[in-house]
Parts: sequence; structure tokens; C-alpha cells
Amino acid sequence: MMATTRIDARPGLPFIDMTREFAAPRELIYRAHTDPELLAQWIGPRRLTTTVVRYDVRDGGTWRFVQRDQDGSEYGFHGVFHGDPSPEGIVQTFEFDGAPGHVSLDALAFDEQDGRTTLRVHSVFQSVEARDAMVSAGMETGVQEGYERLDELVERVLAPAG
Repeated sequence: MMATTRIDARPGLPFIDMTREFAAPRELIYRAHTDPELLAQWIGPRRLTTTVVRYDVRDGGTWRFVQRDQDGSEYGFHGVFHGDPSPEGIVQTFEFDGAPGHVSLDALAFDEQDGRTTLRVHSVFQSVEARDAMVSAGMETGVQEGYERLDELVERVLAPAG
């Protein structure tokens, strides 16, 4: 049974909180967020394919990926890692090429209990309007489908070889 992602975007506040539980150890969920080959397999909606251009997971390291639809339209995203990313958490900026200057600061926390990992994401935007623009641009669909794809990746990685 697939888990659901709780997305909380309270009116009038410039942030979004997301929570998702995965049936996998923290180290694997962290690796899926920091290994460019794994990231490309799950991030974003199913209708898009992702190419990771760069992914330098360290304090001050930059990242960039591009998603393409079947018509060849491209959607680029980029940011910077802050602090030392670890299995406990990641802090990074997030910016969509289509809305330059509208940057969010995302803090991800990976909490493991009994072999299951709860991912908590707190995204802070520069304004309520910027947060609302992200939500109205289809962020929820991308997040929900992306985490479903991450569940599927986890099942493939953890499945016994047969």
C-alpha cells in the first residue's frame, strides 16, 4: 500500500510543510535524495523525464536538473546546498528557471524508526504570493507522484534478487 504525502500550506503563511513515511531505512531515503542517478529516477511527475546536470552534495555545492515532457518542453531547477548534508537532514535552496529570483529555502529531515523513515520538508518562500504561485503551478502533483515513484524505487532496491 502506497503512503500518502501530507502537504500543509496554511493560508497567509509563506511556507509549506510536507511529511511522508517510507518503508525503508533512513540511509536509503537519504541516498535517493543525494545520488544523482537515483534522484533522476523518481523526482517529479511521471509525465516528465529528469536529467541531472550537476549535483554537488556538500556545503556550498550547487545542483541543477532539467525535466522534459513528451513534446520536448524543458523545465529547469537549481539551487545550493547549505551546511553539511547528512542522513539526518539537508538544507538547500530551490529555484525554478521559469521564475528567476523566486527562491525557497528547503530543510529536509530524515527520521528513522523501526526501519521506516519519515521525511519532513519545511519550505520557506520569500512571500505568501511566491508560495501560492508554487502551489498553483502544480507542485502538489509533482510531489505526490515523485514520492510514489520513490516508493517504487525503494521496492526495487530492497526487493530480494530473484
